[in-house]
Amino acid sequence: MNIPSYNRQSRNAIADPVLHAALVNLQERLGKGAARGYMDFPEGPDIRLKAHDIRMETIANLDVILETLADTICNSGGHVHFALDAQAAVAHCLDIARKHEVTMAVKGKSMLSEEIGLNNALAAAGIKTVETDLGEYIIQLAGETPSHIIAPAIHKTRQQVGRLFQEKLGIPYSEDPPTLTLAARKALRENFLKADMGISGCNLACAETGHITTVSNEGNIRMSTTLPKVHVAFMGMERVVADLKDHETFFRLLSMSGAAQAMAGYVSYRGGLGAGGQMAGPREFHLIIVDNGRSKILADPDFREMLCCIRCGGCLNICPVYGEIGGHAYNSPYSGPVGAVVTPLLKGINRHADLCQGESLCGACMDACPVNIDIPRMLLLLRQKLAEGDKTWNVTVKNRLEQAAFAVWSILIRNPHLYDLFLKSAFVGQKFLPGKKQMISRLPFAGNGWTHSRDFKRFAEKRFMDRIKS
Repeated sequence: MNIPSYNRQSRNAIADPVLHAALVNLQERLGKGAARGYMDFPEGPDIRLKAHDIRMETIANLDVILETLADTICNSGGHVHFALDAQAAVAHCLDIARKHEVTMAVKGKSMLSEEIGLNNALAAAGIKTVETDLGEYIIQLAGETPSHIIAPAIHKTRQQVGRLFQEKLGIPYSEDPPTLTLAARKALRENFLKADMGISGCNLACAETGHITTVSNEGNIRMSTTLPKVHVAFMGMERVVADLKDHETFFRLLSMSGAAQAMAGYVSYRGGLGAGGQMAGPREFHLIIVDNGRSKILADPDFREMLCCIRCGGCLNICPVYGEIGGHAYNSPYSGPVGAVVTPLLKGINRHADLCQGESLCGACMDACPVNIDIPRMLLLLRQKLAEGDKTWNVTVKNRLEQAAFAVWSILIRNPHLYDLFLKSAFVGQKFLPGKKQMISRLPFAGNGWTHSRDFKRFAEKRFMDRIKS
């Protein structure tokens, strides 16, 4: 599949004033709001360090904790399926749907379902799937993909949503948010009542109790997982905690970092059928635990830390790059700094090389991360693999010319005589390059990329140490 150009989409996004205004508002409201909110925690900002240690310990014992989770759910009347890849995850869901003769499903927000291409697979099987999160519902009607982990329609204005609802729902044009919300609610209510299957993601899963937690601000996920007769939940294998104590820590962090709230509006616990098989809600509960490349990340000590991520979107809400280009430029369900690391690791480092090379390495993402993940370190490691190649990750050198240039440079700086000759040649040759005063405006060959958006300082006639001596 051809991936749209990261550079082209980034330039288009930067030139879009409507998108830029939306992103500024997002980062002002959520990014800075979360930073202030951490100060109100009894532990203060230090809770991030504690959370990191807990997550790393969980990841180190992931096999045992996942087995405990599966046993607890099954003992409560639920069903657990393990999926090695996206195809297996989709196949489990389709098997369940065929068993229950499902023709229509309602779906709560799930980035993992976007990752595995669930909606397209269900549509191909003749199953109508309706997104019920308001943001996801909007972009489904628009035929688009999410642009943010927790705010998928952040790139849409009220006017655009009004015209979309007028066209797709047949209502009079309005740009009044309550009116638009009520229109969506009315349309979705019929789908809730007709659906044979409810599908959701999983924000957290607790091995001790055997429940999954879903968090939202609208309550539609709760409706999706309560009214249909079957509930199928998808969970990335790393989204588990050992016990309720750890669950409480990460639930607080998720709410604050993702939405700058002490607690989200709607929090639902789901698991098996409970004592005696009695439960208000679906008659069957299925949890599909998905690997899809996560085991490979787990096996690499350099990148294992990325599995600590709780998908709160906090790094997007502070990242200066995301704040300029939005989410669609990343061509992945996961955008921003987390997407710049996770997407190459899951989908191919060479295939998504532009993502890790497009980040600023300013460190704001690590400062904002509720789990204190060192994202800049991993971005640099990905760049190193692209520069040197890596058989373990099946990475080929992205730019052979660049590699050759640095090899020549390495020889030059280790040989004083050659280095002096290079400087003298560069001093003479630069006279033929365009520029003003002490700057070169355009370098030839591979150097043109460097001077595309900045100038290059001209070479001095003498080396610095020679000038000092004289």
